[in-house]
Amino acid sequence: MRFTKMEGCGNDYIYINCLEETVAAPEKLAVAMSERHFGVGADGLVLILPSKTADFRMRMFNLDGSEGEMCGNAVRCIGKYVYERKLTEKKEITLETGGGLRHLTLNIKNGLVQTVGVDMGEPVLTAEKIPVLHETSPVIGKNIAVGEKQLSFTCVSMGNPHAVTFVEDTETFPVEKYGKAVEANPLFPKKTNVEFVQILSRNHIKMRVWERGSGETLACGTGACASVVAAILNGFCDREVKISLLGGELTVMWREGDNGVFMTGPAAFSFDGVWLR
Repeated sequence: MRFTKMEGCGNDYIYINCLEETVAAPEKLAVAMSERHFGVGADGLVLILPSKTADFRMRMFNLDGSEGEMCGNAVRCIGKYVYERKLTEKKEITLETGGGLRHLTLNIKNGLVQTVGVDMGEPVLTAEKIPVLHETSPVIGKNIAVGEKQLSFTCVSMGNPHAVTFVEDTETFPVEKYGKAVEANPLFPKKTNVEFVQILSRNHIKMRVWERGSGETLACGTGACASVVAAILNGFCDREVKISLLGGELTVMWREGDNGVFMTGPAAFSFDGVWLR
């Protein structure tokens, strides 16, 4: 079975073109292929599929085999894949995801996709729809007990759940310790992605992320969007923000007119291969 390794800001996934290949058990395949010593090594597996309602459909699986609703970095990589591999000639693409329909704008130079802009839709702030079991809705700047510590969280769904907390220094903060604890907190019935955000200015933040089902990764597109929304809701940032991640930089705008979130960032091919197991 042929596959392609791609990354967006270091958030790396294995992509399989299911217009040509058949994957019978993607949950098991995600675990096997994502393993970094005996497999290909990745944050998970992404299937590119035909769609009845959009140009293409995606399914994404974390490295533990659990299926996620969507992934912003993977969405951008799919845009680059389908255009440069001649699956479409469109520069405006619709993509069906488990978190809803996404609209992609491909920024092309000399026939190659340089960056991809993604209309991520409106953020969901209603507690029961995220979901988060909290007595107040929306959950903005609310303390949650995490071990011996009280952390203030703002909860957002960008098609998948996020809990955002603001810290003084992302470099020294114990992300694994608290990310693992918050991900599995009973307040989050579907678990949650956890973002640790440092405010640098009203237009620039730093972020580290603990991804549900994968652990800490170098980037998370939906997490970057959720972090910007949370920063604006808490009065820390303006409407357009640069996000510095461990693996690169994204730009996110939360529009006032239609309340939509628009993310722009890179996508890159790593290599092609054949899975023989």
